[in-house]
This record gives sequence, C-alpha cells and structure tokens, in this order.
Amino acid sequence: MTSQRPTPTLQDVASRAGVSTATVSRAINFPDQVASTTRSKVNAAIAALGYSPNFGARAMAARRTNTIGAIIPTMENAIFARGLQAFQEELRSNGFTMLVASTAYQPTTEEEQIRSLVARGADALLLIGYHRDPAIYDFLDAQGVPVLLTWAFDPEAARPSVGFNNSAAMQAMAQKVIEMGHRRLALISAETAQNDRASGRRDGIKRAMTVASLNSDALCFVETKYGIDEGAAAFDEVMAQEPRPTAVFCGNDVLAVGALRRARERGIAVPGEVSIIGFDDIELAQVVYPALTTVHVPHREMGRKAGQALVKLLRDGVALEPIEVQTRPVFRGTLGPV
Repeated sequence: MTSQRPTPTLQDVASRAGVSTATVSRAINFPDQVASTTRSKVNAAIAALGYSPNFGARAMAARRTNTIGAIIPTMENAIFARGLQAFQEELRSNGFTMLVASTAYQPTTEEEQIRSLVARGADALLLIGYHRDPAIYDFLDAQGVPVLLTWAFDPEAARPSVGFNNSAAMQAMAQKVIEMGHRRLALISAETAQNDRASGRRDGIKRAMTVASLNSDALCFVETKYGIDEGAAAFDEVMAQEPRPTAVFCGNDVLAVGALRRARERGIAVPGEVSIIGFDDIELAQVVYPALTTVHVPHREMGRKAGQALVKLLRDGVALEPIEVQTRPVFRGTLGPV
C-alpha cells in the first residue's frame, strides 16, 4: 500500500524556493512587498509542492485573519459599488480579503452583521456614516476591532472617517441654484431619521437658504425610499404644492432620474419649468436626457484611501486619522435659470 504523502509545510516551500520562511509568508500575504523574481520562485515552489496555507491555524496563532468587513446600507445603490470596488482592490493588493454585507437601512440588521463579522474574526470594519447606537461602538472597542467610517466627514467626531461633508457639499450646490434666481425649492430625500448623510444634505440646502435670506422652513421636503419609481412618485407630491417649486433637489441621482422621468411623462419641461438636481454623479447621471446636474463624489478615491488607511493600521500600526475627499458641483442640462 502506498504511504500517504506528507503535507508540505511553509519550511518546505522556503527550502525549495531558496528563501526564508518570512519571505514566503510575505509573498503569500503581502505580494506587493516582494520582488517579482522572488515571488515567482515562491509561487513555483507552492505549485510544485501543492502547498496550501493553513489560514485557520495562522489566524489562531496570530489572532489575525487578514479579513476586513464592510457593511453598506444597500447593494441596490450604485454609489456604494464603485467605492467598495476600489476599497477591495486596495485590500487585495496588500493581502487582505473583504467581506461585505448590506443592511437595507435597518439599524438592527446592521448590529447583527457587525456582531457576526466580529465573531468570524474580522480584523477591522468599514461602516457608512456616523449614526448608530453608541452601544455598538462600545462593543467594537471591547472586542478590540477598529472601525473606519466613510461617506461622511466630521473632523471633530470621535471616530475617524474617510469621506466628505454632506452638508457642505449640498450647500455649495444650493447656493449656485439660488444664485440662478430660484427661490421656491424642494427636496426629495431618503429617510433622514437614521441617516446622517441624508439629514446633512437637507441641512445644507436649508443653510444656503438662510444665507440667502430665504425662509428655510419653506423648503418643500418629501422623504421616500430609494428607487426610480419612488423618485417619480415623490416628484408628483412636490409638484402638487402651490406655488410649484422651480428647483427640485434629490438626495441621490437615482431619485433624480425618477423625478426626471415623471416630468417627461407629464410634459413638464426640464429645465424650462423646473430644474432637477441630483447627488453622487453616478454614470446614470450622464446618460439620461437632459444630462443631470449633480454633486460629484469621488467614490473610487474615497474607497482607495479607506483601504490604504486600514492596511496601514493593521500592517504597520499607523493610527487612523480623518481624511476628507472633495466633492464638486457638476452642471449639466437639468439646471437652468428661473
């Protein structure tokens, strides 16, 4: 009877490749830190020996899994996809794996997913926005799991973030709209109660109105769920006001596209009778007609910088620091003067 072949070890790979075990470990976990010729030798030795890293044993020994969890409000919104793709690319190039989950904007679901990812050994978490029960942060602190926030930015906040100031971004856009003569403004928004990004965008419009000596309480405000159909229905609601608004802001581009579709269905000229403004600058904003005026958010830059920050923390012990990315108004065909 043929004897069972011994399971190859890290030392076996190192001996065959003619390098140290530390170099083999770096080639597996952090390939960008190893010269390409050395990496080729290690990969050839791994293939020849049939070596498979024992990640479970390594995690138990080092109390590390090289896994980072990312929890987003929804997988239906394209804005998160672009940022997370860049985040994952940065992690992968440094030997880390991303696990992603979505909450459907439900705080209890987010808490369950946070506890689940921690139980599975996530070394760190990426979360969207600041607003959540303080007990969740206490739990993460007790577990020794660092958390980085994104899609929001407040340098005074207790938790570090890589993101942008939602209020300032929308205020800058609203100021331009007001400068074009618009005085009757409306906002179609996601629910704001558990969403500091949505509430920040609303507050930005109100602040711009106050600066322009307009009554911010006169802002026509409608909350709805995310979706094109929802944006269309909300547009009907705001246009039922008397007098009608001349500019309709939307909390994201998808809601804005829904509003634009409904305006076309009703024969309401855009921007002749009403201007429509979005937020995020996803690809959809450029392909609709007229092309959508919106706020550009650098999603890939934000995801990449968030990945770099967590890699530096976990690999090199570099503390997390707040990092702000810059948004900018993008003027296209759906915005015109009154």
